Amino acid sequence: MTSEFAGLPADWAVRTLGSLGRVVRGGSPRPAGDPRYFKGSFVPWLTVASLTTIPPSQVWVTETGGFLTEEGARRSRTLEPNTLVISNSGATLGVAKILKIRCCANDGIGALIDQHSGNKEFICQYLNTQTGYLRDVVAPGNGQPNLNTSLIEDIAVPFPSEPEQAAIAAVLRDADDLISSLTAAIVKRRAIKLGMMQELLTGRTRIGSVAGAWPTVRLLDLVTIASGQVDPRRPEFRDLPLIAPDHIESGTGRLLAVKTAAEQGAISGKYLAEPGDVIYSKIRPYLRKAHVARFRTLCSADMYPLRPKSGVDPEFVLNALLGARFTDFAASASMRSGIPKINRVELAAFELTVPPCEEQQKIAEVLLDADAEIAALERRLESARAIKTGMMQELLTGRTRLPVEAVS
Repeated sequence: MTSEFAGLPADWAVRTLGSLGRVVRGGSPRPAGDPRYFKGSFVPWLTVASLTTIPPSQVWVTETGGFLTEEGARRSRTLEPNTLVISNSGATLGVAKILKIRCCANDGIGALIDQHSGNKEFICQYLNTQTGYLRDVVAPGNGQPNLNTSLIEDIAVPFPSEPEQAAIAAVLRDADDLISSLTAAIVKRRAIKLGMMQELLTGRTRIGSVAGAWPTVRLLDLVTIASGQVDPRRPEFRDLPLIAPDHIESGTGRLLAVKTAAEQGAISGKYLAEPGDVIYSKIRPYLRKAHVARFRTLCSADMYPLRPKSGVDPEFVLNALLGARFTDFAASASMRSGIPKINRVELAAFELTVPPCEEQQKIAEVLLDADAEIAALERRLESARAIKTGMMQELLTGRTRLPVEAVS
């Protein structure tokens, strides 16, 4: 028994994929993109891209995103439902799934056909814990790493009794179902919040009994734009957090991990933001990145610190900047040669309707509550993923055993 399997229970075996069935490789019609073969409607076409973009919590392949013509199918390899497949090349090498559909696969995908033993879900879950090992050890190289059929045949998997494999697969399936449901809930709540923003920030939906039309103002009537930069190497600034666009989650205003100016080795001028300032990214790829500063901080020259004037709620300004209307405006304004960005004149000229401060605060509170609900779901999702990782480490190695008779 090889060293990586030295701790397995005595009643577990080790089997290679080649001993469980026949390993084959998909086939790609040539030339690529030929309309005689591709973009048809005859049979689904599974590529590495469509395989590896399936969420890790989803074991089954239910759709492919593309189809071959009948002639294209004849020049490829057709795989039947319930076939175990694995990506065999590139940075996403080693990702395993199980087909729920009949489809053709390209030559970047290997498949285990005529499988006569082994629980497919158990094997799939185990293979997906080995992607780093397969990429870095089994298939290393100076160019693109690649698993040929011989290497795939030689991949070893722990092999308890098939009833125990089924029991382990069932427990991990339940964990995946929870992860998938939490992911779907987060997507739904984000969509709901986006709809709330569109209603509340335009005044189409009002909060409470407030009446009267909102006045239209320029953004510059609400905030002042910082000017002048400070030297991040000076003692009073070097230990302040330094925020760049990459430190802000797009579309949410949430601050990610941040290091100080000294830790980031900053040497060029930075803007200084005070608590309550709205930090906004002016570079086109990051136009949906904005954050309300909770403490004194520096921000990169790729961002503007916007200081709300008296009677203006920072959270209202933040949500206005993250809203669809301003995002579309900024994207259009930043279309230019060189570095695409929105400049001060364009930023200042943006017009929006603004409620009184009391209503701004009520709108901000509603959207903050929505953010808190999403954040709670995200924490549950992170916990569920961590729990599943721990379960895999225990169950797939036999350190924790399951009562087989409990499996239906």
